[in-house]
Amino acid sequence: MRSEAMRDQRQEGADTEVIQRILNGERNAFALLMRRYNRPLYRTARSILKDDADAEDALQEAYLLAYKNLDIFRGDSHLVTWLTRIVVNESVARLRKNARRAQVFQLSGNADNEDGGFEEAMNSVSTEQPEQATERTEMRHLIEKKIDALPEAFRVVFMLRAVEEMTVEDTAACLGIPEATVRTRYFRAKSLLRESLAREFDFALEDAFSFDGVRCDRIVEGVMQRLNDLPLSRD
Repeated sequence: MRSEAMRDQRQEGADTEVIQRILNGERNAFALLMRRYNRPLYRTARSILKDDADAEDALQEAYLLAYKNLDIFRGDSHLVTWLTRIVVNESVARLRKNARRAQVFQLSGNADNEDGGFEEAMNSVSTEQPEQATERTEMRHLIEKKIDALPEAFRVVFMLRAVEEMTVEDTAACLGIPEATVRTRYFRAKSLLRESLAREFDFALEDAFSFDGVRCDRIVEGVMQRLNDLPLSRD
């Protein structure tokens, strides 16, 4: 905990230094902030919009808005929290304007069906074989698909808490919802993901060690070949 606090302090100090450079007119320094936070902010936008291109557009607009208002950032919260809030607002606004989506969701307030794993990241292995890399990629795609299928309010909370490892307090600040709601939605999101992945596992078990198709043909052909080599008499 102490090392994490020290790391956060160093990060805040680095952010403050870059912000001051930007405010002093060094516009190119803003690229440092973008590269530092591109990944978590893109994931946040993507979790709301569920579209890569829309997420990129929303992130760019959010960055422009953040740049124009950087002088009002007082450091009362982490910079990433402030930036995430801007990205969330821009993404929600874009979602509401999107003609392809007729139903608008609410990030704030209580969900009617909220009940009162994924904590560990998948680490790459240096000695990973091609087959292992393929399996890991397929698993990642499956998990991404299942996260995309979560209800919007649960999905955004899950991305911020589990994937970006934000605290409950920071997540609540980013989304403008009570901390209790963050905890409830996170718990529900994990439950839904477990249930969904469990169903995929059950389906996979049904097909495991299947003798259909090539395997079946190969065994039949092998046995028949050996039978053909035997004499016709059983004696």
